[in-house]
Amino acid sequence: MLNIVLFGPPGAGKGTQSEKLISKYGLTHLSTGDLFRKHLGEGTDLGNLAKKIYGRGSLGTGRSGNPNGGRKKISNSADSKGFIFDGFPRTTAQAEALDKMLENNGMSISGMIALDVPQEVLKKRIIERGKTSNRADDQNEEKINTRIKVYLDETLPVAKYYEQQGKLKKINGVGEINEIFQQISATIDSY
Repeated sequence: MLNIVLFGPPGAGKGTQSEKLISKYGLTHLSTGDLFRKHLGEGTDLGNLAKKIYGRGSLGTGRSGNPNGGRKKISNSADSKGFIFDGFPRTTAQAEALDKMLENNGMSISGMIALDVPQEVLKKRIIERGKTSNRADDQNEEKINTRIKVYLDETLPVAKYYEQQGKLKKINGVGEINEIFQQISATIDSY
């Protein structure tokens, strides 16, 4: 079973590349951002919590970054070819918990693919995405800067966690979408 952590800062292109990887490899997509936005739209308790977190420009790296929906989806997807974790785990503690949960289900992370993108490019991409998606959190430069800082301070150490396991592969996330996809695919095909 192929289980990939697609990793990178906000605006690195994880969502775009996830869609292509899901189509090519038949993976089940697990995205905390999508889950939070779904609950935001439905006005659930989790959605209200996400609204507070995103309102501060945070990434939700605490307890809220590990919604039970992911555990349920893994348990209920025995026939899946694998999973792509997009935007999760966000802390080393979450990575350890994910590894344990997968192990309990007879699985493990195949690899982490980290999209490397300079901060100035990230900011431009996020602002552009905010214009097309009407996401308020993508249109406020102060919130964008906070999200990038939180990523650097709290989330980036997750890469070291997987690097110590020999599972980290960095990919240049700047360039044509299909060129980046080909690099990611070549990495996945080597697992």
